[in-house]
Amino acid sequence: MTTTQPKKDASNAARDAGEKVIATNRQARFEYTILDTAEAGLALTGTEIKSVRAGRINIRDAYARIEAGEVWLINMHISPYEQAGNYFQHDPLRPKKLLLHRREIARLKAEIGQKGLTLVPLRLYLKAGRAKVEIGLAKGKKLYDKRDAMAERDAKRDVARQLRSRD
Repeated sequence: MTTTQPKKDASNAARDAGEKVIATNRQARFEYTILDTAEAGLALTGTEIKSVRAGRINIRDAYARIEAGEVWLINMHISPYEQAGNYFQHDPLRPKKLLLHRREIARLKAEIGQKGLTLVPLRLYLKAGRAKVEIGLAKGKKLYDKRDAMAERDAKRDVARQLRSRD
């Protein structure tokens, strides 16, 4: 007797393929030099994950803080889920707990102890149906570093424009 495998529909294929990026923090790469990155899970409530899946999230002003051996994501805004009643709603700016291994937290805490380092979220995505956030160990850029980055970006844009006009 042979059994047949059920056909995979598009949603299963996409989930198996990898990640669905929900939000990226492009400003963080401009404001900070990213020294190291780590992937962390997010502890969310039911209405929060529904809003995340709908893409109603803002991580631009968010940052992470280590308190009492736990990592908390502060100032990340998740809009209220409109289909839920007022009783079940969440606080949009509630601190969210990041799920990391104890060794990873200890490593990040040791590195943050250095002068001028902070944890910033770089992107939020769904991986195998679970919300994940990529946090970066970052050092703030000086004004001249930002100017260099802008000049480099403008130069790349000019070269690309010249190559397109040549064709």
